[in-house]
Amino acid sequence: MNKIPITVVVSVKNEALNLPSCLDKLKRFDQIIVVDSGSTDDTIAIATEMGAEVLQFQWNGKFPKKRNWTLQNGNLRHEWILFLDADEFVTEAFVDEVAVKTLDPNYNGFTIQFENYFMGRKLKYGYGFQKSALFKKSKGAYEKIEEDLWSHLDMEVHEHPIIEGKVGIIKSKVVHKDFKNLEHYIAKHNAYSSWEAQRYLQLKKSKNEVLSFNQKIKYGLLNTGLLPAVYFLGAYFLKLGFLDGKEGFYLARFKSHYFFQIQTKVDSIKNNIN
Repeated sequence: MNKIPITVVVSVKNEALNLPSCLDKLKRFDQIIVVDSGSTDDTIAIATEMGAEVLQFQWNGKFPKKRNWTLQNGNLRHEWILFLDADEFVTEAFVDEVAVKTLDPNYNGFTIQFENYFMGRKLKYGYGFQKSALFKKSKGAYEKIEEDLWSHLDMEVHEHPIIEGKVGIIKSKVVHKDFKNLEHYIAKHNAYSSWEAQRYLQLKKSKNEVLSFNQKIKYGLLNTGLLPAVYFLGAYFLKLGFLDGKEGFYLARFKSHYFFQIQTKVDSIKNNIN
C-alpha cells in the first residue's frame, strides 16, 4: 500500500499510556517522528518498537520550543506536516480526508477539529476544540512569544501556527482522549494557567501584538473579571453541556476554574504575592 506523503510529528513526555493507541492509527502515513523531552517511562521503547523515528529535545528556555525546533532541525521528508499530541487519535475517515485534501495546491494548511472525551465519556456538547495543526513546512510555523524569563513549558501549547495563504478545514474529527487520570488533568491545567497569567500581563505591556478574534474576547473578559462565569454559563447552558450528564458539568466547572486560576494568578503576580 502506498503511504501518504505526510510527516506526522508526535510531541511527548512520559506518554506510555497514550502513545501505543496514537501510533497504531498512523500506519498509513509515510513518516512518523516522536519528539521526546526526556521521558522516564517506556515512551521511547514503545516509539522505537512501533517503528517511529525518535528525536530528543532539551529546551534551553529560549526560542524555539519543541515544535518549531522540530520544523527547523528535524529530518522532515515531506512538505506537509501533521502535529499531534499522544492523546490525539486519528480515525480512518480523518486519514482519508487528509490524503485527498492535501493534494489541493490551493491550500497551505488545514484546521483540525476534535471529538472530546472527559472522564471516559464522549462529549457531544459544550465548546468545541480545534487547531491548525496540519500545514506545509515551507508556509507555516508556530508564533514566537517572548517568554524567556517566565515560561516553564517546553512545547507550544497556546501558541498558534502562523500559516501563509489559504487554510481549510478537515471535517472528520480527531479523537481527543487522555488515558491518564484526573490528577494529571488538574496538574497540567495548573501549569497552563500560570503560563496564561504571565502571557496576559505581557500582552498588557505590548501595544503591537496582533490577537485573534477569540483571543481578544478571552483577554477582554479576563480584564473584567467575568471570564470564569461567562465560560461556565456558555459551555453548560448556551452550548448545552448539561446534556452530557455529570461529565459535562464537571468539565464546564474545571474549565471555568481554570480561567479563575488565571485571574487570581494575574493578581498575585501584579501584587508580588506568593
